[in-house]
Amino acid sequence: MKSVFSNFRSGILTIALAAVAATIFVSCSKNNDGDGQTQPAAGLLAVNLAPDQSALVLTLNGNSLTNFPLPYTNFTGGYLPVFPGSRTLDAYSSNSTSSQPLASTTAALDVEKYYSAFTIGAGNKYRNVIVQDNFDSLNANGNAYIRFVNAIIDSVQLPVVVIRANGTDVVNRQAPYASVSDFVAVTPGSVLIDVNNNAGVDADRTLTLEQNKVYTVLLTGLPGTTPSGEMIKFITNGTVTDDQARGAGARRAAN
Repeated sequence: MKSVFSNFRSGILTIALAAVAATIFVSCSKNNDGDGQTQPAAGLLAVNLAPDQSALVLTLNGNSLTNFPLPYTNFTGGYLPVFPGSRTLDAYSSNSTSSQPLASTTAALDVEKYYSAFTIGAGNKYRNVIVQDNFDSLNANGNAYIRFVNAIIDSVQLPVVVIRANGTDVVNRQAPYASVSDFVAVTPGSVLIDVNNNAGVDADRTLTLEQNKVYTVLLTGLPGTTPSGEMIKFITNGTVTDDQARGAGARRAAN
């Protein structure tokens, strides 16, 4: 499967027309001689899962990731090209004038690898969870792929997350706070998502998955405050094809 990074140059130039921070992305796609050669890059997808933050400003080594603050449950729309190496992700409240981030995390981003960053927490206890995704190793074999992140604020009892496809549990496990599961292959169609800890967290939702698409289920909210019908969201990481993995390219809300 051909890497999406070979297509970053055209995608980056499109983003550059609208993004305040376009310079960082254009720099990833051109070398210093300006001859159009693609420079090494990593891919980063970011999501705001802090329920008491209506919007976050996310920066990577001081450069904004998006042209607008990222509202709660919104994400970058796909994997954005960023410079590889040691990178620091800072999350700031869009409603604050403080120069101190709510959360700051440094991670090593490897060339042509994919990463997801989830800003989670509430009540002045926030963190950025950054994980490497195996998006580039998924096969376009007609399956769909799904995983979850548990961003439901810490509770006394761990919730159990079930993902059931065609009557079979492809996932059935306890999910510690801030945990991110691996992508698993499922047959396209209806999939049941259920999360329950018998202590204030009890939600379920049925999703319809399409073949060759890659999904992340977002378990989010404040137990006892967030309605159960709003605790399960999902985003589409992208679509796997025979020759490349494509992520969407715009800021979007989770469904």
